[in-house]
Amino acid sequence: MPIKIPDELPARLILEEEGINVMDETHAIRQDIRPMRVALLNLMPNKIQTETQLARLIGATPLQVDLTLVRITDHESRHTPPDHMASFYRPWEAVKNERFDGFIITGAPVERLAFEEVLYWDEMRRILDWTQTNVHRLLTICWAAQAAVYHFHGMPKYELPQKAFGIFRHWNRCPSSPHMRGFADDIAIPVSRWTEVRKEDIPPDSGISVLAESDETGVCLLDDPKKRAVHMFNHVEYDTDTLAREYERDKLAGGAIPKGYFPDDDPTRAPVNHWRGHGHLLFGNWINDMYQTTPYDTNLVGIESFKP
Repeated sequence: MPIKIPDELPARLILEEEGINVMDETHAIRQDIRPMRVALLNLMPNKIQTETQLARLIGATPLQVDLTLVRITDHESRHTPPDHMASFYRPWEAVKNERFDGFIITGAPVERLAFEEVLYWDEMRRILDWTQTNVHRLLTICWAAQAAVYHFHGMPKYELPQKAFGIFRHWNRCPSSPHMRGFADDIAIPVSRWTEVRKEDIPPDSGISVLAESDETGVCLLDDPKKRAVHMFNHVEYDTDTLAREYERDKLAGGAIPKGYFPDDDPTRAPVNHWRGHGHLLFGNWINDMYQTTPYDTNLVGIESFKP
């Protein structure tokens, strides 16, 4: 089944050219099924790029998904055209009375700030609490994952001596998890962050388990069943050239070549994507788990009796 997104969203043409099934409203209502309602709170500066990356992974799953784009209520994006935001994004205050099968929160370029110094931290805390009553399954990425485990479990983040940047080898620590179904034991995943959370800070009574981690860059993916959440600290959604663009942006300021990304660490050579399949597996598994457990009646999403 396809993903349903607005007709004029820039991601639509890109996904159609890639062979992703994209559905319009007319065709959606002909199907006698309830689509999965998934919302994306996009905190990244280049919102068009990020929404395309995530819509690609959501749209490749076998279920019909109705995607809603969400923004922080009183925070204006400086890097995305205002007309794009006005046309396609809804402020969280406008959707907070609705219920969603899935809710995704992206990273944000604020990871070196203390959480309390982030301008929208108060609303972020309210959103995280709201996911426990109005959302069936939560997926957080990068800074949002750090924010979630800090807010829910008091786990701090630590600044790294240098940026963790490149493609790093990770280990599948829980092959029996439904979120890791189909994953190999050895996984290549893009990493791009200045901070980390640490396994030893996981509270013993939290129920959190490590699904994937790296010897070099630490925790990658956590299952947080008490909060009905999965926290991804790295970037399986990245395009092949995303790290190259980050490198070009930062190299004049002394940024390092991303480790293990360019062949022979030669930035004149085109990188090879080793993680595309992992992104599709993770999002497919997450949506499948959501579909298997969410109530048919969306009014019951978040109700205690339906929590696994």
